[in-house]
Amino acid sequence: MSHDFTGLRAMFINCTLKRSPDLSHTDGLVEASAAVMRKHGVEVEVLRAADQDIATGVYLDMTEHGAASDDWPAIYERVMASDILVLAGPIWLGDNSSVTKRVIERLYGGSSELNAEGQYAYYGRVGGCLITGNEDGIKHCAMNILYSLQHIGYTIPPQADAGWIGEAGPGPSYLDPGSGGPENDFTNRNTTFMTWNLMHTAALLKKAGGIPAYGNQRSEWDAGSRFDYENPEYR
Repeated sequence: MSHDFTGLRAMFINCTLKRSPDLSHTDGLVEASAAVMRKHGVEVEVLRAADQDIATGVYLDMTEHGAASDDWPAIYERVMASDILVLAGPIWLGDNSSVTKRVIERLYGGSSELNAEGQYAYYGRVGGCLITGNEDGIKHCAMNILYSLQHIGYTIPPQADAGWIGEAGPGPSYLDPGSGGPENDFTNRNTTFMTWNLMHTAALLKKAGGIPAYGNQRSEWDAGSRFDYENPEYR
């Protein structure tokens, strides 16, 4: 099997609460994954959401719903140009950051759009997540993100999440000297497996032309097709 993934594009959205140029520990884990992708020809973009003016809401363009400004429409275009989307962020109070939640809400705003086959627009793309922090909650945060991505149409490969947490309570974060984060074998293994599974699945979908367009076309359902489904009350 070829390990050349030239032609694939990946977008990592870092949902740290910190604005640039402040150090983001999440960015350290993002770069570990992104480096593997770059080695194999994937075009990678890393965006720090806190640096953007992303309005609150669940529509594609919130300036049409009262927001003074909104960077999301331009970000959405880059998301749609990507075969792979990885949401990355910290744990706060045992849950995803407020920035992560806002990004998911804005992604949801595009979930009713349709592609050329009449399927929901995110079909044919793959998603994953990376989590960092100093408290328990990696699996909880990953479940929330991966559920949200699959619900709006992303394909989730096997083991599509990875993370690192230090000792519970105040202490060194991922990139701090002596944290052990970058050397942690469990985190490094999971990050590597996630990265490769994202690339493999994205390549398979791209080669296949996406998810087969039958039984999942919103446009056809609205036109009256039921794809062999029989409503029990009419049997």
